[in-house]
Parts: sequence; structure tokens; C-alpha cells
Amino acid sequence: MARVNHKLVKKLLNEKRSKITDRQFFTSRVLAGHFEDMAAAQTRRYKYDRRVRVLLSWKPKDGSVAYTDNQTIHINAGYPLVTKTKGRKNRYHLVCGLFAHELGHVLYTDFLQPQTQTNYMERGLWYPEPPTLHTAEDFANEKAMWAYLKADPKNLEAVKEVSHHISNVLEDGYIENRMLNDFPGTLGFGLSVVRQKMWEEMGTVTDLKQYEGDGSCHIFQSILEVMLSYVKYGEIKYGDEELDDIRIQTTFDLINELDRSVTDPDPKTRLRTVNLILVRCWEHIQDYCERLKAAKAVAESMSDAVKKSLGGMPGTTTAGTGGAPVPGAGSSAGASATAASRAKTHEDAEAGNDEDSENSENNSTEEKPAQSGEDLPPIMGSVPKPKKQDTTDSEGGRIPYHQTSSLSEPVGGTTEYNADYEREQYDKAASDIDRMLDKMAEHSACEQLENERLSELNEMANSISYGDIHQGVNIKINRISSVDTDLMEQYDAVAPRLVTISKQLQRSIQKELKEHRQGGKQTGLVMGRRLDTHALCRNDGKVFYKNALPNEIPELAVGLLVDESGSMCSGDRCTYARAAAIILHDFCDSLDIPVMVYGHSTGWDSVELYSYAEFDGFDSDDRYRLMDIGARGSNRDGAALRYVAERLSKRPEAVKLLILVSDGQPADDGYSGTAAEEDLRGIKQEYQRKGIIFVAAAIGNDKPSIQRIYGDSFLDITDLEQLPGKLTAVVKRHIRI
Repeated sequence: MARVNHKLVKKLLNEKRSKITDRQFFTSRVLAGHFEDMAAAQTRRYKYDRRVRVLLSWKPKDGSVAYTDNQTIHINAGYPLVTKTKGRKNRYHLVCGLFAHELGHVLYTDFLQPQTQTNYMERGLWYPEPPTLHTAEDFANEKAMWAYLKADPKNLEAVKEVSHHISNVLEDGYIENRMLNDFPGTLGFGLSVVRQKMWEEMGTVTDLKQYEGDGSCHIFQSILEVMLSYVKYGEIKYGDEELDDIRIQTTFDLINELDRSVTDPDPKTRLRTVNLILVRCWEHIQDYCERLKAAKAVAESMSDAVKKSLGGMPGTTTAGTGGAPVPGAGSSAGASATAASRAKTHEDAEAGNDEDSENSENNSTEEKPAQSGEDLPPIMGSVPKPKKQDTTDSEGGRIPYHQTSSLSEPVGGTTEYNADYEREQYDKAASDIDRMLDKMAEHSACEQLENERLSELNEMANSISYGDIHQGVNIKINRISSVDTDLMEQYDAVAPRLVTISKQLQRSIQKELKEHRQGGKQTGLVMGRRLDTHALCRNDGKVFYKNALPNEIPELAVGLLVDESGSMCSGDRCTYARAAAIILHDFCDSLDIPVMVYGHSTGWDSVELYSYAEFDGFDSDDRYRLMDIGARGSNRDGAALRYVAERLSKRPEAVKLLILVSDGQPADDGYSGTAAEEDLRGIKQEYQRKGIIFVAAAIGNDKPSIQRIYGDSFLDITDLEQLPGKLTAVVKRHIRI
């Protein structure tokens, strides 16, 4: 089997671990996979059936720190917020917190609703409904806003971008509160660290006024940052300002709507607040939009101008785009089906019709959003206070899907603000990072060892004498040094059904193998030198016994050579060959039988050999490499067969089994027909004398060709579905026990 050489790996692991830089660590696929596993664990909790991808980058000069499109989470680990923090453990917490924030958007944000709002705005309509206006100033602002939108398409574009960013501010406050409540473990702790860092960087109202004075900030930006401070942290940094400051008072006037925005799971609640903010702050927004239009002249788009202006506010991440949130995670996707029928134009709102207002209230009552706890999965058991959970490197138990007929209806309930709360320390953060660093170092060490071995394999290939017929032919060994996640996912998708066949064959000889390894007295033998006196009464003649010495290693080594010529693509030959390789490898690997799997084809001027599984491995990924088997070019069977046979002949095992899976059609420039077949017969006879047992499997209609070339070594597999089982059964027959 492909045994992992732990000594070599650990030696390089210690060398590599100390040399891993922050950039390597925070942009590695290991860390991205770690976050993807965390995302999968939480999204599956809500019956989310597709995997969230995580892309880590290192762009210190990029203004974006993190964003998501509901399918991929992008995190810029080189952002100054992260790099200016001392200590890798602290930087990990920040990156984890950024990931937790974006995962909150995946779980709880309906990206389609703000898009619908801006689409309605283009038609001169409010979505989901007109804001409730109370003062003459509000009515005047609304009228001025619609007039401004109609005056110039650029005005509409600017207001749409501002509206989208206001929505993102409110959504940030909502999803962070949900994440802190629902995931108090690693995700909650990381998010708390990011929030604390961003809170420290937030300026006071006094600071904001100074920025306005020097022209680096607009009053609307100040108002929006004060709102952001309130929706995320529940407090405002006043500085030296009095409470009657317009920035503070604007937030106080909207405080009830802001409170509902961060507690109500219905996304329309936040959109209603956005509409109201547009009206209440219209005088400042209009002036700000004029500044945006001027800034667009030096920016690629209005969106870029908004991101550059509002995206730099401490405490915000880039507004993303995408679809509906995770089903069951508190969304109200699909609830906008009647929105168009309920929408009113701004002229309707000005009329202030009492009957319409009453209807609007009735509609609100009918579509009352669910309580925030109703969309969450049931919690098994109860504890007084949630504690931070230990992080593990393996998937734990998840809540199974189950049918329910009703939900509990809590009575009462209060909301209180705990100003004395102190964060709970997560003591295992350092050990979690150490484990990840070990994994990264091991990955790097294995990759280096694989590259070194590849050089050795190519040197070995070039040192073999292939005979006159192959003289001048270049031999090249190909091996995947680092297996990517796509191969792993492909293998995991098909392996369960294939491995079941392997396990069935294993069970039939496990008892004999166990006795073979443990040794001891074997009774009930028909022949032998020792008579078992206790069995003399038997009538079947099984009255002998023998004492067997323990033997840990079966005296068998297996080599599998797969033809990967272009003709293997016909009739699913290559598909069955790949399945056979997976089953055979699992069978040998599980029974500690050394196994080597190679494929072969040709390039422009060389014989291409593909190493999928080696006798001595540095990692445990050979089973994934088997998924790379496929139909390629031509095939110069003799050179490939001699290479694998030579490798197998060097093994110390008493029985050396070489299995060939081919369509029996050697075909390369100057290598085909009867001369090529004669070369193959000669190689077979040569290595048979060296103790190698040949088994050539004929796939489908290739029986005559294989039988003509390999003679008594021919294995008839007319039915391709029998290929995996028959090849594994051949190995089973040659196990010496």
C-alpha cells in the first residue's frame, strides 16, 4: 500500500513550519479549506445544499477588506486592519471575524431585495411601500427627491448607489447581531475581535466634524457613520459634541426604525428604514450625490466612487451582490410576490389617502414577519449561558433533518442592554492555529518530497534498458505533487459505492488474514505433520493441525498498469478502468498489501507515464490521484510495461502480481501491429522468469487481441461491470496465508 513515510514528513514539517510567512499562511488553501469547512458546517445546519467557497488574497493597497456574492466569500488578508495587528494569533482572529461577518450575509441576507428596491426606484416607485411621512419637511424632501431622480440619469445612478450602501449598513448591524447570538464559539469570538478593532478605529462626532472641515468627509458620511455605530454597537461616540448636534439628532429621530432594523428578520423592515433615511436626510444626500458625480470623473463607475467614499468608513465591509440567503436562516425570500400590487407612486403618497393608509396597515398585519427565533433549528437541551465551543479538525454531529408539525410560541419576552458584559476568552485559539500550521507544514513537506521523488522516478526511468525497439524514445514520469480539492470532491462523490465492493471482498478473507498476522494453532487441516487427538472423532478427515508464526506483511506486491490511449474513451472502457483502479487500491490499501498504480500514453515525442499510487507514499492522497485517469493520446505499451515490471521486480515480496488493463491495441509512430505484439510477448516472458505473474484484462470486445498477445495470462472480462470485482478477486487468489 502507499504507506506514509512519517519520519521524512516530520523532519521536513519542523523545517517548513518555522518558515511559513503570514502571506503564505493567510492565503493558503489550507486556511481557506478550514473556513470552507466551517461554512459548510453552519450552512448545512440550515439545509443549505451547496458549498460556500472562500478566496483569500493579500492586497495591501486594495480598499476592499471582505465581501461575498452569496457563493464565494472574498477576504483580503493583506488589509491594513489585519497587517497592523501584532501576533499571528491575533491576526487569525481578525481574519476569522471577517469570515464570520461575510458568512452572516450568506446565512441571513437577502441580496435580491435591495436590487428590487433600486429597480422600483427606476420606475418612480417605492419598495416595499412608501415611507410614513409626518412633517411638511418630509413631504417636501420626498417631492424634491423624485424630481432630482427624473432630472438626470446620473442623479438616479448616484441615489441608487447611496441607497444600496445605506441598506448594507443596516444589514451589517442585523447580521452581526444574529451571528453573535447564534454562534458564540470560534465564529462569535473572531467577530467580537473585529468589532472591537473597528470600534477603536471609529472616530467621534467631534472627529467627524473636523474631517468635514478639511474637506475629507461629507456631513452625510458623518451621519451614516453615526448610524452605523448605533446599529452595530448600540452606542455613539459623541466626543465633545452636545446631543443637539444634527448628526446625533438625525440618528435619534430614526432610533425606533434603526432598532427594528437590527432585530427583525424580515429584510423589508430594513428597506423601509432605507426609504425613510433617504427622505429625512435628502438635503445632505443630494449635496453628497453632486460630489459623487464629480468624483465619478476620475473613477471607473459610480459604484467605485461610492465604495471609495463610503466603503472606507471604519466598521463597514464592501456591499455584496447575490441571491436569497440560506433557506431556513431567517430569510423571507419569495415574500415579495405581492409587492408590485401594494407599491405606490410618490404622487399617491403625497395624496395621503386615509383609505390607502388603512389598507397598507392591514397588509402589514397580514404579512407580519416571523419571530426571529422561529426560523432557527431546534436546540437540543438547554444551558443557562452559551459557552465558547472547542474547535476540532473533523466534522462533528449535525442536527438531522426531521419533520415537525408545530413550533413553540413563547409568551412575553424582554430586551435588555448588558453594559457590564466582558468577552469570554477562548483559550484554545493558539493551539487551533498551531494545528493549522502543522497541517500547512506537512502539506508543504509532502509536496517537496513528492517533487524530489518525481526527479528520482525520472532518473530511474531513464536508467532502464528498454530494448532496441524503444531506443531513442523519451520516457517521462508524471505525478501530481499536490492534490487539489476538485479531485477530492470527485472521489468523495463516487467512492462510497465503489469501496463497498472492496469491503465485501475484504470480509471474505479477513479471518484468514487475522490468523496469518497473529499466528497460533490452526486446526481442522486435511493434511499435516501433527495429529490433533481431539479431532480423531471427526468423519471428514480434518484431524491435523499446525503452528503458524505471526507474519505482519502478506507476501504479495501488486502493480496495476492502465492503458490511457485515446481508444479507451470508447464504450466507457476508461470509466471502468478508473473504477477498477479505485476498488483495487482500496482493497490492497486496507489489507496492507503494497500496491502501485500507473497509467500510460504518449506525448509528441515521449512515452508519458502517470504515477497515481506508489508503494511508499508521503501523504494519503493517492486515492484522489486515481481520479485523474483518463483517455489521452497513443500508446507505446512495451516501454510502459517494461518500466512497471522492472519496478515490481525490485520488490522483496515472494509474489509479484502485475495486472494490465488495456484494449490490446498498441499504436504509436513506428510501433504497432504484429511487431509490437511480439515485443510485448517478449517482455512478458522475460519478467515471468524473474517471478512476476502477469494478468492481462481484456475490456469489452478486446478479448482476441489480449489473448493473442498474453496467452495464458489473459483474463476475459466481456461484461465491463465485472471488471472491478474480477481484478480484485485475482489479487485475493494470490494472497499467501
